[in-house]
Amino acid sequence: MREIVNLVVDLATVRADAKSPAGIEIAPAERADEQTLAWIDETFGGAWSSEAHAGSNVIARRSGRPVGFATIDSRGLEFSWLNGIAREPGVGVFGPFGVAPEERDRGLGRSLLGAALDALRARGCARAIVPAVGDDRLERYYRESTGAKVAERYERAALLRPGRRTLVMASGNGTNFQAVLDAAGSGVLPLEIVALIANNERAHAIERARAAGIPSIAVLPWNRKQESRADYDARLLQAAAAQAPDLVLLLGWMHLFPDSFVRAFPEMLNLHPAFLPLDPERDAVTMPDGTQIPAFRGPHAVRDALRASSTWVGATLHRVTGATDRGPVMARKPMSVAPGESEEQLMERLHMVEHELVIAGVTRWLYEGPSSPGR
Repeated sequence: MREIVNLVVDLATVRADAKSPAGIEIAPAERADEQTLAWIDETFGGAWSSEAHAGSNVIARRSGRPVGFATIDSRGLEFSWLNGIAREPGVGVFGPFGVAPEERDRGLGRSLLGAALDALRARGCARAIVPAVGDDRLERYYRESTGAKVAERYERAALLRPGRRTLVMASGNGTNFQAVLDAAGSGVLPLEIVALIANNERAHAIERARAAGIPSIAVLPWNRKQESRADYDARLLQAAAAQAPDLVLLLGWMHLFPDSFVRAFPEMLNLHPAFLPLDPERDAVTMPDGTQIPAFRGPHAVRDALRASSTWVGATLHRVTGATDRGPVMARKPMSVAPGESEEQLMERLHMVEHELVIAGVTRWLYEGPSSPGR
């Protein structure tokens, strides 16, 4: 389906399915706890927990563990498809919505869907919007389950940010850079990668950029004995500003920026090798099994996790702010540590998680922002 559609449900005609699969309890809509949010990221790709965190959630549990969820009434989201009917009085927003793979095709999805729509009606909504449905099978599911009708249609390209000039900054091997290059080349990420800036002459990311024909490649190492930090930061800022980027993407970039650089590029995303909390003020994060671990901010997150005997690591793509590794989360995903696993082995596995996560997080960025109207 090239189009994305927004469906609308008349809440006067929908009632919750009172039955839920045996052994499953469905709780009333409430704020999701940290463990459930981590489970959402582990199970559904990493881009949904911040949406769930912004709303209330109907959560299904088996033996106390989450097996399904439906989010309603998320606030503060900037997705372009929420600029029409979703802003009208009496319209509640439904989603995201997911059921654990082992519980699918047992009726749990319809029970969750009905309970969530009931909760919206109880909050005074007359209609519910099911936004950004881009799959024919899923559209059919909502039609059959709720009587939903198409209210708005969008061409995918019309929903994307109009400017997508991307500057990548990297310090190392560049495997995540390669994942972005491949996704951009195939059209999965409709970005125009205009430049790479590397601060390490030996960074393999430089060779990857050359092989991909990136128009501008700048290698800017910092010789601390010959150049002050302020002068180096000014040189970095000048080189980055010359590219006039719409997005600055930090992929393994090992240098902290001054506030002046952050202010110059408000659309800047950083990939960090740790599972960071959704609340930037927190210094600990809860994992899918309920374990609480430190947030592991800073340049050696995986090494720090192993030294702390953590059984979990992860990755997060977040917006860059003046506070290190504390910007709003775009996408994140946890990964368990195998017994006896070395840092090298762990990093090899984590890179695969990062490759998927950076695509998910940048995709979200592409849809959050000004775009063309629907029809």
